[in-house]
Amino acid sequence: PSTGVAQMDTKISKRLPSVVVVGGGIMGASTAMYLSKRKTKVTVIERFKVAGCASGKAGGFLARGWGNGPTDQLHRKSFDMHKQLAKDLELKSFRKLPTLSVSTTGSRKMKGATDRCKWLDGHVSAVSTMDPDTAQVTPVEITEKMMGVAQKNGAKLIIGAVKGIQREDEGKGKVSAVILDDGKKVTGDVFVFTMGPWTVECEAWFPELRVPMVGIYSSSLIFQHKAGSVAPFALFCSEDNNGTHLEVYPRPEGDVYVCGCGGSRHLKREDIVKIRPENVVEDPKRVMLATKVFCAMSPTLGKKKPDIAQACMRPCTDDGMPMMGAIPGEPNAFVATGHNCWGILWGPVTGLAMSELILDGKSKCVNLKPFTPARFQVKKSRRSRTKGKEAVGEDW
Repeated sequence: PSTGVAQMDTKISKRLPSVVVVGGGIMGASTAMYLSKRKTKVTVIERFKVAGCASGKAGGFLARGWGNGPTDQLHRKSFDMHKQLAKDLELKSFRKLPTLSVSTTGSRKMKGATDRCKWLDGHVSAVSTMDPDTAQVTPVEITEKMMGVAQKNGAKLIIGAVKGIQREDEGKGKVSAVILDDGKKVTGDVFVFTMGPWTVECEAWFPELRVPMVGIYSSSLIFQHKAGSVAPFALFCSEDNNGTHLEVYPRPEGDVYVCGCGGSRHLKREDIVKIRPENVVEDPKRVMLATKVFCAMSPTLGKKKPDIAQACMRPCTDDGMPMMGAIPGEPNAFVATGHNCWGILWGPVTGLAMSELILDGKSKCVNLKPFTPARFQVKKSRRSRTKGKEAVGEDW
């Protein structure tokens, strides 16, 4: 599929470029992996740790048929890729499982709920099958395995925060390096920014780029049990009087992951840049309420306190669709962010599509045009009179 991106420098296109990927979540790891499979020199820069943010704290729910419009292709292609990657990467956490719709708000307890799911042994008023063909993977496992493949193929991982860029031609040309917080510069031919919600920082570096995004700051819980002891059913629960709308994902390793705790905060750009990834922590009130609701639903699996309480911040654009493609006005800079709650599902296809875009000039696996960053582009101001492309005369 055509993407309408600007052609890269012809000097680069005659050889494999060296690529700098900024961000070590699943988008960066996947992009690095697919680039490295094609013998590309890759450097990944991560400010905290691989899978240290949303890519290590997400649920890992996978649904092939849940896309809508332009995102349908992402769901279907990437779901199929997950199945193959589970084999190729020898993932222990990938498996298919059915998804149930559950209500706990009715006054009457449903008879036979444990026949549908044996650990729904508390107050449940309704249970029905939502989708029998969904799947799951533990995000930290697949992200770390992808990065491991990239490194095995020669990719270099640097822990450090990018604070700016350097350009050729006395600051007027294309990007030639990123500048780390310690002053060091990492050079490359191509630069890909996969920084999750922190991609908003790129607006200060690229004059035509706009990243209209909020960081959705949400808590999640993990109740630990014996590996293989919890029957595999994903749950989507209706909203209750506590403001929770729980999603529950038992994992093969025994962890029962619970999100949908309610009370998510939508942080704006100026708030996102103030937060370091390691300082994204859970909301104690939402942890308490979600624990209460889960224990009432499943006394068998619930505990007085979760074994792990945590939080992540998901990147969500104004139109709810990811940004994937060339940065407007930049011949060698790209962005992949804004995947919100489908980041783990869309991770594989994003990495493959970005690698094709960089090395082949267009994505072959999916059509990236609906997700182009140019849809939010800051338009250059135009003067009333020009001499060719040169602006002259007075602004009227």
